[in-house]
Amino acid sequence: MSDFNIIDFGAKAGGAVNNAASIQRAIDQAHAAGGGRVVVPAGKLFMTGTIVMKSNVELHLERGSALLGSPNWQDYSHPRKVSALGAGSVNDQGLSMLITAEGADAIAFTGGGVIDGNGRAFVEEDLGYIYKMRYHRPFTFFLLGCANILMEDIIIRDGALWTVRLSGCEDVTIHSIHIQNDLKLPNNDGIDLDRCRRVRISDCDIVSGDDCICLKTCLETAGYGPCEQVTVTNCTLESTSSALIIGAEAREPIRNVIFDSCVVHSSHRGLAIHLSEESDVENVLFSNMIVETRIFHEAWWGRGEPIYITAIPWTAEHRIGHIRDIRFTNILCRGENGVLLEGWQPGLIEGILFDGVQVRLEKVSKWPGGRFDLRPTPGEPMPERNSAGFYLRNAADVTLRHCEVSWGANPPDYFQHALEAHAIDGLALDDFKGRHAHPGQGVAILRD
Repeated sequence: MSDFNIIDFGAKAGGAVNNAASIQRAIDQAHAAGGGRVVVPAGKLFMTGTIVMKSNVELHLERGSALLGSPNWQDYSHPRKVSALGAGSVNDQGLSMLITAEGADAIAFTGGGVIDGNGRAFVEEDLGYIYKMRYHRPFTFFLLGCANILMEDIIIRDGALWTVRLSGCEDVTIHSIHIQNDLKLPNNDGIDLDRCRRVRISDCDIVSGDDCICLKTCLETAGYGPCEQVTVTNCTLESTSSALIIGAEAREPIRNVIFDSCVVHSSHRGLAIHLSEESDVENVLFSNMIVETRIFHEAWWGRGEPIYITAIPWTAEHRIGHIRDIRFTNILCRGENGVLLEGWQPGLIEGILFDGVQVRLEKVSKWPGGRFDLRPTPGEPMPERNSAGFYLRNAADVTLRHCEVSWGANPPDYFQHALEAHAIDGLALDDFKGRHAHPGQGVAILRD
């Protein structure tokens, strides 16, 4: 494989010059040669605006090298109208990206170097618990309709918006990458798979203000089909929102997904299926996990739920799909809230199995509890409710097998039942263990 060093194409180190044109020349030359490796040399930092990857090109960042996103919005090109900041609808103001490709085949991002999205340059105000951001800020990666993609060993940090967005992509391997985002920066998801197929994510470490790994089928990418055949394994995750999540955007099916052998720590939510639109989520396995959650400020979605499954429309105008055939197996949970399973109405959620799920509720943060977070919803966004180990509402064929609930020391008054179930058609309990949080003050299982 031939190497194309970006310095040979005029790139200047130091972080003061936009090197997009020089880097692009190296990419274009490698593509024209039938393929090659574009090298970012060790020990140097290069600022850049938007660059476009081409087929059969590998962008290789040597250890000690860095690409830094420009702080100047005018240095970003290829804007797209997206729903990332549109509350479930496509906005009219286009958003751009640092690294992009469309319809490319056999592209790779490798090496031990750093790709820095420079999210700090787009902070408008520090509100103490969350940043107020400038509207125009770039995705770090936005790859559209590409195939045969490899991301391996790179470090990606300080994303300003969704950090790695793949839309309509196939045959993707993401292995041993590190995403190091600011925990106060909203919308800086780690990895977003939008209408992607045959994806393998493994051995990654992700710290992100917003969702760490999220599967979607977005409105603006209609035509690329469902999101399916995805595996996520052996990852460590921390988020001020959800660690592993499907939704909320789901315009076509999301199905045939495995999440296995991950550790979630200090997150606002752990494992989530958050259906807010008209399509279906089905055939999903979560297994062999350790999940630790806590409550943060309400500017962030979530209330410390280690497992969260909802089918609730985004607005009164949105149609809502179905969640079916979901399995949670061998999960150890410790958090400030319990498992939540809730449908907007009966008939939306069915075939849910909790097998070997242990939940320990313990109050550890300063933020108030005793509420659930159902946002986005046309109803009450954060209803006040007592916390149960498992809270189930409006679902069918739900099984709890070998599950257990325990409580930490000095439980608050709103910690109540081990299991609370409302309007569950076909609830099966097999070897369920748990007591009321305050012995002698209530029943372990409240069921109607």
